[in-house]
Amino acid sequence: MTDPDFNLLIALDALLTEASVAGAARRLNLSTSAMSRTLSRLREVTGDPLLVRAGRNMVLTPYAQSSRERARNAVLDARTVLQPSTSELNIAQLERVFTLRVNDGFIEAFGPQLIAAVAAMAPEVCLRFSPKPEKSSHFLREGLVDLEIGVLSNMGPEIRVQALYRDRFVGVVRHGHPLAGKAQVSVEEYIAWGHVVATRRGQPSGPVDEALAEMGLARKIVSMVPGFPSALAVAKASDLIALIPASFLSQTENSARLQAFDLPFKTRTITISQLWHPRMEADPAHRWLRQTVMAVCQKQCPDYHAGISG
Repeated sequence: MTDPDFNLLIALDALLTEASVAGAARRLNLSTSAMSRTLSRLREVTGDPLLVRAGRNMVLTPYAQSSRERARNAVLDARTVLQPSTSELNIAQLERVFTLRVNDGFIEAFGPQLIAAVAAMAPEVCLRFSPKPEKSSHFLREGLVDLEIGVLSNMGPEIRVQALYRDRFVGVVRHGHPLAGKAQVSVEEYIAWGHVVATRRGQPSGPVDEALAEMGLARKIVSMVPGFPSALAVAKASDLIALIPASFLSQTENSARLQAFDLPFKTRTITISQLWHPRMEADPAHRWLRQTVMAVCQKQCPDYHAGISG
């Protein structure tokens, strides 16, 4: 019996992930015609159409849908087998692109230091920061990203999690604001001013609003922006109060023109974690990346790392 062409697995993975001949071609740096010929071969081998036309788009057949995760795992397992062991891994000669799914706040606060640390140890490694408009385990499960960094949510029981640091929210106003420089801001003063809120999903409620609601109070939200950098920019040029993680504010140049103050009520602690799929657990290069991210966070946030383990 003739062994199948295992190179077809890579093409199958790309086609099932992209659900598009053109998209798979771009993913593998092939021409569309070459990928079309490969799809024809895959149809012959599997005995299934795999991709069928639905209007202007292509959709996966039931067989292709059920095989997508197996194809992805097969490709990743094969790459793991062919990678050197931990003792043989030469970080200085490692050539790889790592994709990290993070929000803008993490990039601004930790991106430069992380890039510099990686470049110093592995000059041929490229860090690709992918936007994170919503929380989803899809990107880790499909192997589209190597790491996801943020506040832990329901990502599935198989996803690996390592806490990086704990954080807390602080209020931020511009220098010259009536609340700037006050030793202690009261709840009444806090809700007397308008607020700018950073929210990816356009939903203003959060831990602060929950704490205020328990006291029968509410703040006036004047503006919603997509991230913490935007919230700081608005606060810097207005009388609005921004709500920012303390560690983020301490790592940005914006703090020179802004004044932070402790909230006049308690909110739950924020734990920032890095998450990855178990298929990458033993990969030596991925383990090195996780260790590097942890080291950078510990160095940048020594005051916010106490009590973190794992």
